[in-house]
Amino acid sequence: MTQTIAPRVRTMVLLFLVVAGALLAGAAPASAHAALTGSDPAQGAVVDTAPTQVSLTFSEPVAVGDDSVRVLDPKGERVDKGVPANPGGTTYGVRLVSGLPDGTYTVAYQVVSADSHPVAGAFTFSIGAPSETTVSVSAQGSDDGLVGWLYGFGRYVSYAGFVVLAGGAAFVLACWAPGARVRAVQRLVVSGWLALTAATLGLLMLRGSYTTSGKIGDVFDLELLGDVLQTKTGAALVSRLLLLAAAALFIAVLFGAYARTADGGAPDHAAEGDGGSDGERDGGEPDKRDLTFGLALGGTVVAAGLAASWAMSEHASQGLQAGVAMPVDVVHLLAVAAWLGGLTALLVALYRAPVETPVGRDAVRRFSRLAFGSVVTLAVTGVYQSWRQLGSWSAVTDTRYGQLLLVKIALVAVMVAVAFLSRRWTQRLADARVSLASEEAARSERAEEAERAEEEKQPAGAAPAEASGTSAVSEAVEASKASDAERAEAGHDSVRAAQLARQRAATEAARQKRLRDADPNRFGLRRSVLAEAGVAVVLLAVTTVLTQTEPGRTEQDAKAATASSASASTTGQGSGAVSLTMPFDTGGANGKGVVSVDLDPAQAGDNALHVYVEGPDGTPVDVPEVKIALTLAAQDIGPLPVAPDHVTTGHWSASKVQIPMAGDWKVEVTVRTSDIDQVTVSKNAQIG
Repeated sequence: MTQTIAPRVRTMVLLFLVVAGALLAGAAPASAHAALTGSDPAQGAVVDTAPTQVSLTFSEPVAVGDDSVRVLDPKGERVDKGVPANPGGTTYGVRLVSGLPDGTYTVAYQVVSADSHPVAGAFTFSIGAPSETTVSVSAQGSDDGLVGWLYGFGRYVSYAGFVVLAGGAAFVLACWAPGARVRAVQRLVVSGWLALTAATLGLLMLRGSYTTSGKIGDVFDLELLGDVLQTKTGAALVSRLLLLAAAALFIAVLFGAYARTADGGAPDHAAEGDGGSDGERDGGEPDKRDLTFGLALGGTVVAAGLAASWAMSEHASQGLQAGVAMPVDVVHLLAVAAWLGGLTALLVALYRAPVETPVGRDAVRRFSRLAFGSVVTLAVTGVYQSWRQLGSWSAVTDTRYGQLLLVKIALVAVMVAVAFLSRRWTQRLADARVSLASEEAARSERAEEAERAEEEKQPAGAAPAEASGTSAVSEAVEASKASDAERAEAGHDSVRAAQLARQRAATEAARQKRLRDADPNRFGLRRSVLAEAGVAVVLLAVTTVLTQTEPGRTEQDAKAATASSASASTTGQGSGAVSLTMPFDTGGANGKGVVSVDLDPAQAGDNALHVYVEGPDGTPVDVPEVKIALTLAAQDIGPLPVAPDHVTTGHWSASKVQIPMAGDWKVEVTVRTSDIDQVTVSKNAQIG
């Protein structure tokens, strides 16, 4: 049974390190954490005279470079000049060359949000009148190609490596000291350190290309690397590498000097359920106590520093109450590592620990207490983080961040339920050991009574039964020696004898392990912990995806700003145009987004109509079909159908749209995202 389960454990541990990265292959691109909330000229606007600059307004501060904002004429030639300027707040502008002719211009932007994620998008505006354009607006940013995939995979591996490293070491120090000398546990913790170190180095090299060109050839560009080192994210990655050097020293002491002190416990007590470990702790060994305290203190400082390298450069460092959010995020990450990493170490110990150093009920109970404290900590810090990132109850169900958070909460509830089963198996294992100890004590008492009765029955001068037994044993030993001598004389050398001795020892160890594994209570505990670890794999994946998802508060703020801008355009008479923005959801795959309708001059007679379709992350997307219908219910006019022509990605237009009279018109937009998935959304607008 052991041989069939061990490969499963190795697979589980490997999955714990890489499964989140594997899930990335099927995931949609991460939503940007800063959103474009306005522009001047506005998206799809038609202006009479050429503007001197193009300004973009985002939902939070962003980092810009020389090519962060590009303005392209209808032929695809750049007409911007200079580096984008930030006159104040979250607005960034780039100047345009003078004397621009009429036509449709494309604005493409690629910036880095304050929480380290790249933001890309594009839109068009027209001078004089719309025209055909050769510019193809692509929805793919620098984070959507191979470099983006590798960067996302590296992030996932870094989280998993930290969890295994910190949680595995905490399990040894707080729950099971003999684990410091178990080879499988040592390999687990070292694997976590190697995974985190390799992922951090990879992220540092990929960062420059990830936030600029997205080309694999730029990964080794030293100039880009120098630029990265001057950013907040680059400083966080370098700090993490320095802390990993300290973590390497911690691991060396943990599995060196500390393991040697743990090796002095009584094997029999350890096999009984970690009693040897407790004896070592309480046996008055000042050196070991000092070493344990030093490792615990130093390990906590290093782990907190590693956790801070994420907190200082991601969600917690931006937005509401950043000074409170970063320490809370550090505590949250440490609790995750103690729970999930300790669970992984426990799983390895249950399946891979040698017979002479088994993990017993005391270690499981200690981990149960540690896990309970971690869950309570996660609940408290998670409530604060959820309030900070969501901001309203509607964001729980209406935003992708809120939906992922609900999945995470459900997985935590499942893990807690499975952990309760593990506690029951632990109690049964303890009860079984107490019952077995009682039976062995009773059997020993009966044997002693029988021995005393036998001695009383023996006649005077007779040889004691014990002596007789000793004599028999001596005769057997002498016979064995004679047999060995005969074998030696027959040509069996000492090497062969040593091989036979090792085989006998291995056979005996395998027999003892089979007997131990046959215990139904231990088998039940293993299965429940294995199930817990399986849920933890999925939980870690969801948690890491959350770190790359736009917070619900930011998403809703961006939508509100866009709606406010659209409303202002609708009611303003000076602009001579109407802009309507309507969210849609066809119910199918990739069926959510926002459709915008611009009508110019929004008066009776000929009008130019433009339709823009964007995905949930604000990037232009193409759909199979877009149809418009105009209805003036007060005069029983309509619906008047309009079939706009496709211009470029996410952009449709129609000219000479006839509106017979002024009034409160209902504008209906039908969006079809697949052969069977479509929806009609509508909004009223005052025209004329």
